[in-house]
Amino acid sequence: MPNPPHVPRSKDFDPLAFLSRAGDGKTLQRYRKDQKIFTQGEDADAVFFIRSGKVKVAVLSEHGKEAVIGFLTNHQFFGEGCLQGSKFRGGTSYAMEDCLITAITKPAMRAALIKEPKFSTFFLTYLLSRNTRIEDDLIDQLFNSSERRLARLLLLLADFGAEGGPKPIPITLSQETLAEMIGTTRSRVNFFMNKFRKKGFINYNGKIEVHRSLLDAVLRDKPQIREDE
Repeated sequence: MPNPPHVPRSKDFDPLAFLSRAGDGKTLQRYRKDQKIFTQGEDADAVFFIRSGKVKVAVLSEHGKEAVIGFLTNHQFFGEGCLQGSKFRGGTSYAMEDCLITAITKPAMRAALIKEPKFSTFFLTYLLSRNTRIEDDLIDQLFNSSERRLARLLLLLADFGAEGGPKPIPITLSQETLAEMIGTTRSRVNFFMNKFRKKGFINYNGKIEVHRSLLDAVLRDKPQIREDE
């Protein structure tokens, strides 16, 4: 086996700067909206890091039905299953908008994790954050109404709380996809989206723009954010 790429140790090591440079097993790639990044069943030989843009991950069943299992945004990793022995991709990833993504080979990723404590901490923080998100998603599915689940999903997709404020959600995010993500029907999503728009929680004309009032409604658990029985 070839030796892993050399990753110089430095007191001034910056994980984001490291992920922004090509070389040492890293390549930088731009993806157009709707372009595939990797396909289900392909060899899993690299980890990906989103420098800018949003990515959708979906799984195709043996009967040909596709299910969306996650959305990812700036400064998030994906495809890291290869580090724990996954030989093939378990899903397909798509660029939801124009993206700039760093691909890191398994040897380069492992070398960086071993040699650079700051990078290890950076990656571990991401994994812990993602684990918390998965737990929150499970609680959301078990205990919250579909209307409240939709509100939470819209807030997450719009990067509410991120630097620079919320971002418009790409038009490629259909009501069918939103329904898949929260476990309800497209007709219910359509009903809730229209309701949110009438109450001033969102603008919904091509792209979805989420307003602070939707977050306030979720945090205060106002009656208008609860699903009608």
